[in-house]
Amino acid sequence: MLMAISRTPYRVSFFGGGTDYPAWFRKHGGAVLSMAINKYCYIGTGFLPPFFGIRHRIIWSHIEPVDAIADIQHPAVRAGLQELGFSDSEGVELFHQGDLPARSGIGSSSAFAVGLINVLTAMRGKQLDAHALAVSAMDLEQNKLKEAVGCQDQIASAYGGLNVVQFRCDGSFEVSPLGLAEEQRADFEKWLMLFYTGSSRLSSDFAKRLISRLDANAPHMKRMHEMVDSGVDLLHAGRLPQFGELLHESWTLKRSLTDGTSTTTIDRIYDDARRAGALGGKLLGAGGTGFMVFIVPPDKQAAVRAALSHLITVPISTDFSGSTIVYRKEELRGLV
Repeated sequence: MLMAISRTPYRVSFFGGGTDYPAWFRKHGGAVLSMAINKYCYIGTGFLPPFFGIRHRIIWSHIEPVDAIADIQHPAVRAGLQELGFSDSEGVELFHQGDLPARSGIGSSSAFAVGLINVLTAMRGKQLDAHALAVSAMDLEQNKLKEAVGCQDQIASAYGGLNVVQFRCDGSFEVSPLGLAEEQRADFEKWLMLFYTGSSRLSSDFAKRLISRLDANAPHMKRMHEMVDSGVDLLHAGRLPQFGELLHESWTLKRSLTDGTSTTTIDRIYDDARRAGALGGKLLGAGGTGFMVFIVPPDKQAAVRAALSHLITVPISTDFSGSTIVYRKEELRGLV
């Protein structure tokens, strides 16, 4: 028998968000520039011995003691167990713990999907590479759960790193590490500030509205696609102030794509940060609320932190591990 724990990074996206929806890139292609961060989703699982009067126990924001996988309320866990061939013939216990709150724009649902597939595959004594993990998580979210999600988050969580991802019209994708020198990457990370706005939302609600307006927003979407290459060039050249200004342009475009992308509260936070010295930033995820990232010169960060003192600041750096199995233990079975 196996017990295993997966650790899967969340992500911060910079440019190209929206072009990773299949409804867009299968017609026009797409690209994103994103970064896996050193904050993680942990999922642990093992076989549940038959001493507790229940067959399965799922622990997340709820505790679910159930006798059948079909009765599990958590949709991803239920679908994941069924898809990977688990049955009620042996009890399963599964728990989830996250460094950051769910539904907050940092790719938590996709990190969960990637980590879930990774740990359940490990329970079967197997291992998937990053590409297979990402594709399996996309299939789980988009096809099994019918969620209106794109494809960048699963890739960021599975691969880790600071990457450009190109999406092709045939549905395939290519992941290209940015390849910054260590000193360049460290300098870039020093300019990043991440804030939590203190609430959460269902990103699929905003995503459905965005998808419905993709064709109407085609000029903006194409410009956001072009910004990926521009952002990469600026990072390689060490032109971080210009990178911040480009991110400001991207946020201005993004907030015009659909109603509800921003709110008066988010606009106030953004304006306060800019007045204090932030060069640009964005609300992460589909919109509404959650985490905000800003590009801020180090000598202006104290002022920005003071201007946003009512928010939680989260220090971040790049994760290069992607989704990994951090614990695995083999035990003798013998109990049924």
